[in-house]
Amino acid sequence: MNLKPPAMLTIVIAALSWSIHGALAQHVPVPASAANASPVSSNDHTGHAADNDPRQLVGFPDAMRQHTLTSMRDHLRALAEIQQALSARAYDKAAEVAEQRLGMSSLQAHGAHESSKYMPQGMQDIGSSMHRSQFAIEAQNAAVTGEVESALAALARTTEACVACHAGYRLQ
Repeated sequence: MNLKPPAMLTIVIAALSWSIHGALAQHVPVPASAANASPVSSNDHTGHAADNDPRQLVGFPDAMRQHTLTSMRDHLRALAEIQQALSARAYDKAAEVAEQRLGMSSLQAHGAHESSKYMPQGMQDIGSSMHRSQFAIEAQNAAVTGEVESALAALARTTEACVACHAGYRLQ
């Protein structure tokens, strides 16, 4: 198979998406209560958490809950923007989005200090691992070298943290 680099990058991104579940167990700790959580079966037909949802319930004041959910949705948008930038070989753009929206530079904008007061330690640890991801650095390296493999691996680790948190916790 002789694929051009953009096609190969698309295949690599798809493969990473499928491999996140397996890699998750190797890199990011998931609370024992979430080990067998199923995102499909944990919700009833209305989209509300079912009584048998094994994820740890985390209580937030309503305003902070809404703020945190908004931040999480922005994290998802950032991941999509990063993937789009990678597919266009815009590695510097991917690095910029990662650092400003997911990295340590994003903590103040997302009110992380305030919301972390309501999080159990495990949830804080997973969030810290996501914000400390080395993806931005690896994407900057890819901009110089053209080698994207390390950046894709770092992006997978970043996404694994999101998956681990959502598999282990739910907001009340």
